[in-house]
Amino acid sequence: WVFAHNGDLKDFRPRLHGSFRPVGSTDSEHAFCWLMQELAKSHAGVPNVEELTLTLRELVPRFARQGSFNFMLSNGQALWSHASTHLWYIERRHPFLTAELSDEDLSIDFAQHTTPNDRVAVVVTAPLTVNETWTPFAPGELALFVDGQRRA
Repeated sequence: WVFAHNGDLKDFRPRLHGSFRPVGSTDSEHAFCWLMQELAKSHAGVPNVEELTLTLRELVPRFARQGSFNFMLSNGQALWSHASTHLWYIERRHPFLTAELSDEDLSIDFAQHTTPNDRVAVVVTAPLTVNETWTPFAPGELALFVDGQRRA
């Protein structure tokens, strides 16, 4: 599992029991441990992506009461992204184009570094390029990406 969090969960110190304990004291560590704990409680075995998505849709609103909580979570098979404030995404696939970075006078020709079979989804807090169409998340939205493509 991998987890990234951007936001501020004020005084978020959920009751943790079992195997998941934070190493430090950040709200991100507590959120990740609580999320893993609740997923483990909800599933006896290893759930598939669809089952995990349903469980996450039930769990994520509990964070909304605590503050801002943008996050990305992956189990190596899928990427779940949640926006409480600002998140954007883009899907890139063949034919790959040249992207112009928004904060530097620099371009990247993705065609030189990819194959026709490659596909990627990029999730960010603010669009990184000026010549591509980025899609904003709606506040409170949980999105699922598999193999570089957004699923419903």
